[in-house]
Amino acid sequence: MADVSLAKLLEISLEAGREILDVYEKDISVETKDDDSPLTEADQRAHQTIVSGLQEAYRDVPVLSEEGSDVAYADRKDWEAFLLVDPLDGTKEFIKKNGEFTVNIALIEGQYPALGVIYAPALDTFYFGRTGLGAFKLEGASQADVADERRLVEASVRLPLAEESDVVNVVASRSHMSAETEEFIEDLRGSNREVDVVSAGSSLKFCLVAEGKADYYPRYAPTMEWDTGAGQAIVEAAGGSVVRYEDNERFYYNRENLKNGWFLAKG
Repeated sequence: MADVSLAKLLEISLEAGREILDVYEKDISVETKDDDSPLTEADQRAHQTIVSGLQEAYRDVPVLSEEGSDVAYADRKDWEAFLLVDPLDGTKEFIKKNGEFTVNIALIEGQYPALGVIYAPALDTFYFGRTGLGAFKLEGASQADVADERRLVEASVRLPLAEESDVVNVVASRSHMSAETEEFIEDLRGSNREVDVVSAGSSLKFCLVAEGKADYYPRYAPTMEWDTGAGQAIVEAAGGSVVRYEDNERFYYNRENLKNGWFLAKG
């Protein structure tokens, strides 16, 4: 595994979070990208902060970020490892000012996520997971004394947290609920099980699965690789799985087309 420090990723995430919150506290100006998705100054400032921080710390590990994603497949297809970044996931939630937006950084090795961090600046909560280490949650992240990875783990709580329940909890997108997702929920109800549906924005849906607060996160609508890499790493480190809709196989990365197919995250 590439020698990437979770403590360093927390430091970089906190810096990006400060840039995001600086914009969040003002009137937000929104542009529209070519794919009709929104873009704000916060996306761009977080991108610059994260990419420069990663390139300084890990010069030998390529970076693929949503706001700098025009790396040709011919140039990245032979990457053995790379850092996958969504500088501001949940831009729609950011614009609505509901606090449900995140910074996402994942380490992809051999097409699969080996490490992931998700920081929610408005909640000041940091989720992280690494293969072989486990998954964790750190509240009050900006105030924590975590100079190294050992202290970071000691200051955090191990996931999952929630105890088993007779109720099946499903987390769904606040902004992208599809008919197929609603059908999945109705099928669960049809099996004579009590089903509770929770809505959440951004990659926080993965975090709810990792915590054990949600049993399923069905995403039967398009996403991009940077939307899912960090979340998948954390869910898997917590003992869950993220599988493709079409064949139930593990989600993988650095494909020629960076658009994801449908998937199901399970706790």
